[in-house]
Parts: sequence; structure tokens; C-alpha cells
Amino acid sequence: MKALPLIIGFGGVNAAGRASFHHGYQRMVFECLNETAQQECLQSLSVLMKNGENKILSQHDILAGTLIRKIEKNHFDVERVTLQKPVKLNGKEDTLSFTVKKKDLPNRIPSNWQVEINGGDANITCTGGADLLIPDSQPYPVQAAGQIPSGFNPGDAYSSRNHPRGLQLAMFAVSDALRSSGLDWSTIQQKVDPQHISVYASSAMGQLDELGTGGMLRSSLQGKRVSSKQCPMGFADMTANFVNAYVLGNVGNTGGMVGACATFLYNLQMAVQDIQSGRAQIAVVGASEAPILPEVMEGYRAMSALAEDEGLRKLDGTDQTADHRRACRPFANNCGFTIAESSQFLVLCNDKLALELGAHIYAAVPNVFVHADGIKRSISAPGIGNYLTVGRALDCMDQALNRQGSRGHSFAMAHGTGTPQNRVTESHILDSLAQAFNMQQWPVAAVKCFLGHSIGVAGGDQIAAALGVFQHGILPGITTVDTFADDVHQSHIALSNQHREFGQNHFGGALINAKGFGGNNASAVLLSPRWSCDFLQQRYGKQHWTAYQNSLETTQTAQLKYHDDVLTKIPESIYRFGEPEIKGEELNLSRDNIHIPGYLDVTLKGDFPY
Repeated sequence: MKALPLIIGFGGVNAAGRASFHHGYQRMVFECLNETAQQECLQSLSVLMKNGENKILSQHDILAGTLIRKIEKNHFDVERVTLQKPVKLNGKEDTLSFTVKKKDLPNRIPSNWQVEINGGDANITCTGGADLLIPDSQPYPVQAAGQIPSGFNPGDAYSSRNHPRGLQLAMFAVSDALRSSGLDWSTIQQKVDPQHISVYASSAMGQLDELGTGGMLRSSLQGKRVSSKQCPMGFADMTANFVNAYVLGNVGNTGGMVGACATFLYNLQMAVQDIQSGRAQIAVVGASEAPILPEVMEGYRAMSALAEDEGLRKLDGTDQTADHRRACRPFANNCGFTIAESSQFLVLCNDKLALELGAHIYAAVPNVFVHADGIKRSISAPGIGNYLTVGRALDCMDQALNRQGSRGHSFAMAHGTGTPQNRVTESHILDSLAQAFNMQQWPVAAVKCFLGHSIGVAGGDQIAAALGVFQHGILPGITTVDTFADDVHQSHIALSNQHREFGQNHFGGALINAKGFGGNNASAVLLSPRWSCDFLQQRYGKQHWTAYQNSLETTQTAQLKYHDDVLTKIPESIYRFGEPEIKGEELNLSRDNIHIPGYLDVTLKGDFPY
């Protein structure tokens, strides 16, 4: 009997705020919430945005400081967005004179320069011409991004010195996910063989800011020393490494899959396969990305992939300031995606252990499908692999929902990047396969219109939103668009620029779709809490189910306490640096097992498979 992977905890942070308890989802559908839910959403965001400071935020401040918006000066140094361009100074005369700021003098003064310091300026006389890098004073063409709530600094939640921003986000997100489960990790460690715990987390692009790979590559050009931390901190798998070493103390399965914009779902597939095969009983899955950096943005802009202010103004037929709140327009006339930062984590568990722990069940993940594109001319262009992943996911969901008579009660969380290519290709994939499965008006959402594109975390953003839909029954509309483009295929799918209220317990399943550069395609199936509970009652019987419900009460009490906590303060991120580490000399070794202090014994005996 194959184990069913269940989501028993989720958390993180993106442009909509904290993921746990559906707070980020609430921000996206804020207009449709009742007054109580709106106040809870505002309170959650207010705590994050105050970041421990004693200040007053109005509802306008909170709503304006979340979701996609103009890049804030306090988010990163706007002066660094001003790019440097090379200019060769060659005059008719042999001698040239110019002035630069004293701080901009090179470390090694060229031999043909004569420099005179005048206050903060350097007056330079140069013979024989000169090559200079001078600032490009034009405003940077891209001014919108999906930034985490204004004022929130994830590094303040723990001792984060020398940690790149992506890892700071990851520490906050995994702490949120673990605590949202209402379960104590030390209790889980006493019940589960360390070999049966998995951690899969990564970043598609690695850590590219000053404290990671970006700083390492930049240092010599800026006349600085490379630090001993920049190289290792920049690795894409460092997200999982931090979770293992500083959060869980995990000695079990681990890894960091990378698949461009499908990265989160790649990690999720590994965890699902581990649980289904019995290789793991519990798994922590996540991704973290902090790509709002001028160098990264310029890379995507060079591909004509980002929505630039000029393009947004042309779409709106105005010469006024671009509407940065509507920068991302999935399935409409659009001009590129909007880059974003985010970190999202899930805690997954097999069904048997979930009942034993009394875990709160958010959803089931019966499968994740991954396919490449095959031969293609452009490595970044979409291909045929996503037809395979969506088709297999639809078949999986169709079988599951047919079992309980709820066929047709599903929706799709589209990749929905907001690019002209994506709107045509993804709409054709979803529409043609909906037709193949005889689905009429299949509801489709695209939450990047609120959050932007967080690259490797995108699938996690979509899953967090889908869990909110299961709970509240409101499918987020693509509210940044007026109408959908004429070249979008929608004979069998239903797109809407308005939130749609279907009611609680309407949806039994969701398809989460991801399309990534390089031919990385993944589609995951989520089955609702109601479907999951019905299945578990049938599988385990009334007696086991009654015992589970009794133990669930303890879990829900712990969840409620954490929920109350996050509405009043930012709890410190879990960071176990400085705890006594276990040395090899402390292990008790034998032919059959290894005893690690504080863990269940690790058996060395296994079946030779050949």
C-alpha cells in the first residue's frame, strides 16, 4: 500500500506577506474578505512591516507597501541600478582634463594621469587619451518588482551576519513552515529514523548579492578583497545546507534540485517520491530566491524578458508614469515579466505518520510530473514538455476526483509569467488538454499578477495560494488586466480579471504548473483537505480516524498559539548556530548500526538489490 504524501505545514514570505495561515493569500483577495479576515490580514502585515519598530501604519500604508510596486530606495541601493558604460576620451589635443569624485579614483593611478585633489573631487590631467567608465544618468528602464513587504528585514529575525538575502529569507520561511504545523521537531526526531527524513531545497540562481557569488565576482573589479564566505554562501544548494545544519540538525536524505522556474516543483517531486517509496517518512521542501539586483535584472532585460516602463506606457497609451502596480499582466497584452523575491517551504509527511502525530492536513500531493522539451532551437523558448506534464497531471487528478464523485471541481494555478510568448503557449497547453479531458470552462488563475516572478520559488508561491483557495473558496482573479489578449486560447479554460467565489469545499483538486527556461517543465497535483480526510477515513477506518481527531486537538492548540504570536510580533527565526556539534568520536559504531546522541539509531543493514 503506497504511502500518500500530505502537506502538514507551510510557510514563507513573498510580496503578499507571510504565507502561513493563508495570510499572504488573504492579501491577494483582500477585497473579497469579510471584515474579520481583512483585519487579520492587515495585522499580520503590520507586524512584518513595523519590523520591531514602534510606528503606526495606516491601512493605506500596508496595502501600498505590499504586492508588485515601484522598487523602493530602502530595498537596495538605487544608485547601483545606474549602470556604468565605457567611454573612450580622445581629443584633438594630446592633453585631456576631466574631474571625477575622489572616491571614484582607481586603486592604481595610470602612469599618464596627473591628479590634483580638490576637496571631494579629483582634477585629472591626462596625456594620450583615456578609457573611462562613466555613470549612465538615464533612469533604469525597469522600475517595478515583487518585493517582500516594505520595511521588513528577514535578517533581523536571527543573527544573520554575512548571510546573503536569499538565505535570510529561507531561515524565516522554513521557521514559519515548521511552526505552522503545530508539531515539535524534537518529538518528530524521536519517532522517525534519521534515514527517513529528507530535505530538498535550493535556489535556481544561487545567492547573487554582495554577500554571495555577486560580491565574489565584483570584488576584484571594485578593488576589494574576496571574503572566505562569499564563494560557499553563493551555492544554489546552500538553502538546503542551512536547513540541515542550522534548523533541523538533519543527517538524512538531502539535495537541491535546480530547474529554472520549475525548481520548487523539482524539489517537491524528490520529496514525494521519497515518501511514496518509503525512503522517507517526513520531508521538508523549499526554495528561496532574492534576484532583485541590478546585474540580474539587466541580464533578463537583455533577453527582452522584463516589463520595462516604456513598454507599460505604450500598452496603456500614455506618456505619464508607468503603472507599476500593473506591471505583470498574465494572458493579456503584455511586455514581459516582473522579477520578484520570495521563499516558500512545505513540510510533507506520509499518511500513517500524519495520523500518529495528529498533524493538521492542508492537502495531499499524489504526484509531480517533470518533462524536458526535446530538441529546440532556442534554449530559453518554451517547447513541448509542458504538454506532457499537464496531461499526466490532469489524468492523475481526474482519477482521484472521479473516485469521490467530484470530477470537474478543480482549478489550475498557471505559470502565467506575463510575457507575450507565455500567454500563447501556456494558454494553448491548458486549453487543448482541457478539451482532451472533456473539461468545460476550467478555472485558471495566475498569481504572478500580484507577486511577480520569483524564478525558482514560483511553484511554491502558487502552492501557497492554492492552499488558500482550498480554505476560503475564492479563486484570485488576474486583476491587473482589463481584457485578455486575442491570441490567448480560451475555448475550454475560464480566465477572469475578477476574484471568483466558489465557496468552501467546492474544489477537490488543483494543478500547479511551471515552465522554465532551458526546457524545465513541471506540473504538480494537489488534492484538497476534504479529499484527503475522506481518503484517510476509508483507508484506516473509524477507530484510527477517531484517535487521530483526538490528537489533532493538541496540534491545533499549538497552531493557534503560533498564529496569535505572529499577529503581535515577529518570532525569531530558528537558527541553531552555536549549539554543541556532534563529533565523530561521540558516535557509537558497530557492524549493524550507528548510535548518534539525541537521534534514533541508524541501521547499516540493508538488502542488496541485485
